[in-house]
Amino acid sequence: MSEQVTVGEVVARILEAHGVANVYGVISIHNLPVADAIGRRGEIAFVPARGEAGCVTMADAHARFAGLGVALTSTGAGAGNAIGSLIEAGNAASPVLHITGQVEREYLDRDASFIHEARDQLTFLKASSKAAYRISHPESAAGIVREAIRVARSVPMGPVSIEIPIDVQAATIELPLDLGPIEPAVLPVPASAELESLAAQLKSARRPLLWIGGGAAGCEAQVKALADKGVPVVSSTHGRGILPDSHPRSLRAFHNSASFKDLCKDSDLVIVAGSRLRSNETLTYSLEFGKPLVQIDAFAAAQNRNYRADRFICADAKVALAYLADALGEAEKVDADYDRAIATVVEQSVAALSDQVGNYAGICNALRDALPEDGILVRDITMSGSTWGSRLFEVNGANRNIHSLAGAIGLGLAHAIGSAIANPTRKVVGLVGDGGLMLGIGEMATMVQENTDLVLIVMNDSGYGVMRGIQNNYFDGRQYYNELHTPNYRDVGTAMGMPSWQVGSVEEFDSAIRDAIAIEGPAVIEVDMHRVGPLNFAGPPQKKLY
Repeated sequence: MSEQVTVGEVVARILEAHGVANVYGVISIHNLPVADAIGRRGEIAFVPARGEAGCVTMADAHARFAGLGVALTSTGAGAGNAIGSLIEAGNAASPVLHITGQVEREYLDRDASFIHEARDQLTFLKASSKAAYRISHPESAAGIVREAIRVARSVPMGPVSIEIPIDVQAATIELPLDLGPIEPAVLPVPASAELESLAAQLKSARRPLLWIGGGAAGCEAQVKALADKGVPVVSSTHGRGILPDSHPRSLRAFHNSASFKDLCKDSDLVIVAGSRLRSNETLTYSLEFGKPLVQIDAFAAAQNRNYRADRFICADAKVALAYLADALGEAEKVDADYDRAIATVVEQSVAALSDQVGNYAGICNALRDALPEDGILVRDITMSGSTWGSRLFEVNGANRNIHSLAGAIGLGLAHAIGSAIANPTRKVVGLVGDGGLMLGIGEMATMVQENTDLVLIVMNDSGYGVMRGIQNNYFDGRQYYNELHTPNYRDVGTAMGMPSWQVGSVEEFDSAIRDAIAIEGPAVIEVDMHRVGPLNFAGPPQKKLY
């Protein structure tokens, strides 16, 4: 006799069959059949976030490590709270499955003012996700959930939302036989002639440059092979660590430094692999690339998206870069003069940025010394995160510098929690500002309840420091609306039940970070930036609009 189960249990069993270890969520009357099945079966750990934005952001961070993150939210306003986090996951190409409830089918799309109802919820989910589906019939649930996961994991990866009416979740059906993964779309295979031609260009180039982005994740060996043979590598901030910063031909993420601009412009072959060439990394698309410019991307629609490429190769970056490394063979590109130029760019960039951030260079160095080599730095959009956290802080492995790509503040704590839960044996440090933290401060309780091995560093300058810099540089110094009342975050951390410090100097920070990292569990360090000193930051490059 066939087994009869609820659709909620079908969802839970599909997640189990896909190897999902954690679901991040906020329970609600409109998602309880799914939550109940997860809890009753006991195969998946449920992380109760304090808000829908937080749980989707946690799932986004988890996905960057595990290949799939899952979030469960409520209906209507609850699903709406997740929109910003879905947009971030889309920018980061994170494969996230977002499951939300929906009112009973009888009341759907009637504007009946039913509790939790939102007019046309599916439309705003489609607008903020890679794709969105509604499960209208219990028998179609398994197929739609499996397809949603497949779409989320197919290049270009991204968040996929599913809304399931509460009566569908509670409906009983025969347990489907097939619940496991469906393979994502196959990555395109480039024509051998394309790669042969590019290899010939690389062999003849005197000053080649490889620019890698997040789409080159998993290409560590191939990128290193090219660097070992003489090709310098610069990365987007999302690609940090794919080539370790310690490699002599790593230009890190110094794409905005003056000395790098000259080297990039003078290159006689620039290969861009898996990068969108985002605005804040190309000086709002004004950075000049040497010619020819070759773009490698597994997503055909990426062709010429932000820069006109002389050649576009639609391919898996790993396949293309492996071919180039093999093709070079003994024809290495090692050039002593070019290596000296590369070293000079890094030295000058480090010196200039260290001078810009002042005492915070010492904070950066103290954190780097205290954090284990395989530790993970997660940073919010804040002055420290966007200066020394993104470029000065040395990163020697992929996925060790996690951040928001959409540029929104307030995601750092939730990203750090998701990173810590996805990596239970590694130390995580979350770097946030006082302004951004207040958007999701409730997740500090999640941080403690889940006993995350996470140190939260709160850079407190009593306001929006990034906005101060922009107003100073682009609005003739006029300062409006950027001052904020802030609590004592050391006291907040203590009230939440974790060890907490407040520091106001490099020396105090050095002592506190070593003590905090030695603790197995959550901790908070508040950095009083008024005492540490100024951090010069102009904000992202932009045109003067008035």
